[in-house]
Amino acid sequence: MMISLPDIFYDVNLFSTALRLVLAVIFGGIIGLERGANRHPAGFRTHILVCVGSALAMLTNAYLCQTYGTGDPARLGAQVITGVGFLGVGTILVTGRHKIKGLTTAAGLWASACLGLALGIGFYSGAVVAAVVIFASLALLPKVENHFYKKSHAIDLYIEIDSVEHFRAFIRHVRSIDAAFYETHLSQANPIMQEGIAFHLSMILPKGISHNQAVEEFGNFEGVYLIEEI
Repeated sequence: MMISLPDIFYDVNLFSTALRLVLAVIFGGIIGLERGANRHPAGFRTHILVCVGSALAMLTNAYLCQTYGTGDPARLGAQVITGVGFLGVGTILVTGRHKIKGLTTAAGLWASACLGLALGIGFYSGAVVAAVVIFASLALLPKVENHFYKKSHAIDLYIEIDSVEHFRAFIRHVRSIDAAFYETHLSQANPIMQEGIAFHLSMILPKGISHNQAVEEFGNFEGVYLIEEI
C-alpha cells in the first residue's frame, strides 16, 4: 500500500526540492559511511554526491515537465544510470593476483544513484525501503556470505613456490589428498623470490578439510613461501 502524502510533497516546489535533496544526503551518506568505514574506494562524500546529483537530475526533469508541460520524465534518469555505470568502473580493480576489488562498491554507487532518482521523482516509500535494504546488504550480509563460503568445498588460492621441482611435488601432493582441480595456471605477477613460481590454483577440497586447514597445510609444504586465499 502506497503512503499517501499531501500534494506539496509531490509537486516540484521549494519544500519538496529541499526535502528530497536532504533525504538524498542522508541516505547516500548512510551507504557511503559503511563503504568508507571499511576503506573502500568510494566512501561517504562520493555516495552523497552521486545520490544528490541523481535526485537533482530527476527533479530537473520533473520541473521541466511541470513548467513547460512537455518532455519525458524518465529521460534524464536514464542518462544518470548510464553515467554512473562508467563511474563505477573506475572503482573496480583487478590485482596482479587476479583478485577483483571494488565490485560491490561499484554496485553500491549504482544503487545510490537509483535511490537518488527515486527521491528526485518523489517516490518516498520506495526510496526508504531501498535505503534500508541497500545498507543491510552492505553491512550485514557479508557475515552471511562468509559463513556459507567457508562451508563451501571450492577454494581459490594464489601460491608462490621457490622452484619447479617443489611446484611439481606440490601438485602431486594436492592430487594425493583427492582434491579435484578445475583450474590452475601460472600467474603473470612477479613472485617475491627471483627464481620462484607464482600460480593460481582452484580446486574442490575433499570432505573434512576446511578452507583454513587447507591454507595451513599447503602453506607448510616445502618450498611454499606465500599462500593466499582469493
